[in-house]
Amino acid sequence: MLSIEVCYALPHEQALIPVELPEGATLQQALDASGILERYPQIDLTQQKVGVFGKLKPLDTVLADHDRVEIYRPLIVDPKAARQRRVDKTRKEGSIEGRKWQNRDSR
Repeated sequence: MLSIEVCYALPHEQALIPVELPEGATLQQALDASGILERYPQIDLTQQKVGVFGKLKPLDTVLADHDRVEIYRPLIVDPKAARQRRVDKTRKEGSIEGRKWQNRDSR
């Protein structure tokens, strides 16, 4: 038997559900056995990605003992756009880093 954890995190809540599965069980079987799809009906596996320990995997992936199956929520903000906003804010506040970049940009 395999000891697997299925996890899903929301901004103010997280679920970590242990399941026991037979050897050769897949990621999809772990999700089904955990009941997480019934507990969180907003999970849409046609839209959301899943993985094992932070690495994206297809639903037919065969699991190993002590794997952690993860369901990933879609990003609310593009990481590049968020970083650019932080840089722009830093520049406006006149930090040392912002001044360095402003001086370089004005050359």
